Amino acid sequence: MYISTIKIPVRYAETDQMGVVYHANYLVWMEIGRTALIEELGFKYADLEKDGILAPVLDIQVSYKKPCKYGETVQVKTWIEDYNGLKTVYGYEIWKESGDLAVTATSSHVCVKKDSFRPVSIRKTHPDWHAAYEKAKRRQ
Repeated sequence: MYISTIKIPVRYAETDQMGVVYHANYLVWMEIGRTALIEELGFKYADLEKDGILAPVLDIQVSYKKPCKYGETVQVKTWIEDYNGLKTVYGYEIWKESGDLAVTATSSHVCVKKDSFRPVSIRKTHPDWHAAYEKAKRRQ
């Protein structure tokens, strides 16, 4: 299984009055991690969109363990938890500088045609992308 790791400094604008990261900002960091993973595998999500394909979120599961705070730098680890040619489940861990696990999460996405939102198989439309995901995904 391939794991992408990216460091993100916690910005003041991402926190509440107590200096704790507002819960929705973890979703933004997950998107940053997902984008980094896709690019490290040799692709760009923007290219998929140019081909008329989108990958909307079907489901997100997040478990908050420890708060991240202003001034820290966090590590976002992202991997392909499951993939079947149509639906992709990404896994995430967000780690604090202290080495404490702050968040675990998954997000599920399905590829659809931009004009109709009908599901589309990446296995058929983008075989190189499919092969890279098959190679990188978590082995059961």
